[in-house]
Amino acid sequence: MTKLFFSEYEEADQPPITRPLAIFGAGGLGREVLMLIQQINEYEPTWHITGFYDDVRPQADSIHGVPYLGTAAELNAVTEPLHVTVAVGNSRSRANVVDKLTSPQLFFATLIHPAVACAPYQQVELGVGCIISQGCILTCDIVLGKHVLLNLGCTIGHDAVLGDFCSLMPHANIGGAVHLETGVYLGTNATVIDRVRVGAYAIVGAGAVAVRDLPPNCTAVGVPATVIKRHSV
Repeated sequence: MTKLFFSEYEEADQPPITRPLAIFGAGGLGREVLMLIQQINEYEPTWHITGFYDDVRPQADSIHGVPYLGTAAELNAVTEPLHVTVAVGNSRSRANVVDKLTSPQLFFATLIHPAVACAPYQQVELGVGCIISQGCILTCDIVLGKHVLLNLGCTIGHDAVLGDFCSLMPHANIGGAVHLETGVYLGTNATVIDRVRVGAYAIVGAGAVAVRDLPPNCTAVGVPATVIKRHSV
């Protein structure tokens, strides 16, 4: 029988050290990000979820047992260091929230589902605040900017570059050497084929296939993706 000294017993009995984390965004994506955090914690206890924040107060005082704690102003007023994840699906809206969270006590967390391969040999560069959900596949030599959202089951090919605040909805597919500029939004099952460049804050609709470059601030739909609308900046 192995002897367990008292000092060893104390160490073994200690709860795992976790970091406090708040979720900004109390809607559907916020609940999905809560699930992602819980999945991360099941694999390795990492985060202690303090609560939800949102500038629109939810109907209930708590969401899946996690309390609603206030608006961006109240989040900026925290007095202790706190990690934050911004669970807002719209690219521009997420950028606006990040711009509002200015407290030096706030640090943006990067969340990656534990089953997503992201090993050093893949040469994947991640900016702060990225959210990578279950079922995503990233190959090699990829750059993700700050606060990029990869929803369930997205695939990212070799040498792809995704700018800050890009948002990919479930099962969006990015080919090799694709460049998505800042804030591009890809709808569910949208595809961008190899070497295509999509301009800043363009929207590629659900199921669309981008086979040629798309300009910034537009909406493109269909197969092949065709611009149907230009957005004012």
